Amino acid sequence: MGDSVTTTGNGTAGPTQVTGRVLVVDDDPTMRDVVRRYLEAAGHEVRLASDGSEALRQFGEREPDLVVLDVMMPGIDGLEVCRRLREHSMVPVVLLTALGQEENRIAGLALGADDYVTKPFSPRELALRVGSVLRRAKTSQPEPAARELVDGDLRLELAARKATRAGEDLGLTVREFDLLAFLISNPGKAFSRVELLERVWGWDFGDQSTVTVHVRRLREKVEAEPAKPTRIATVWGVGYRYDLDG
Repeated sequence: MGDSVTTTGNGTAGPTQVTGRVLVVDDDPTMRDVVRRYLEAAGHEVRLASDGSEALRQFGEREPDLVVLDVMMPGIDGLEVCRRLREHSMVPVVLLTALGQEENRIAGLALGADDYVTKPFSPRELALRVGSVLRRAKTSQPEPAARELVDGDLRLELAARKATRAGEDLGLTVREFDLLAFLISNPGKAFSRVELLERVWGWDFGDQSTVTVHVRRLREKVEAEPAKPTRIATVWGVGYRYDLDG
């Protein structure tokens, strides 16, 4: 795609606490190589795909622990690849989007992507984001006093990281599950988008629209009428509040 990459330091990404198998999908060979080197330096096993078709084929042969996915590719673009992956897998996805393409970032999050990095970017930042997403996907949070959270027909099994409504699996992404668990654990309290970024996902920076998109996706899954939410309420001028059913 000809997008530039901002390199930092000595070309290494530094250690991450959790490593895994990462599939990097980008039609730019220079971009693929730079990302590969940084992720391998961080301890990840990396495979490369040059387009959407190859990415889907490799994914079918061996499912990775995480996918780094460029949005703007010829043929099957990144958004369509993300949509197809989400049809049968909840593997974490980190999108690579061009500066100024907010609609693509929002669309990707709406399809179930877990994070995004905007080009031009620091490969070290990408490696840190990959490690952060893998850490949340692979390691459980310190076990709370409750093993599950229940609100009416909504049930979250914390150890299994499984959410159901009326007995049906909701298929939440890592970030959706963490956000919902946090909100249910703090009923009746309003949180700003900045607070949710920091307290749920540990971000001290980031696009607040990420929270907005995840709230919208959660409402589609946990509300009887998403357009008239009764569980995840908008507190105008503040952020969001969870109200227990009944």
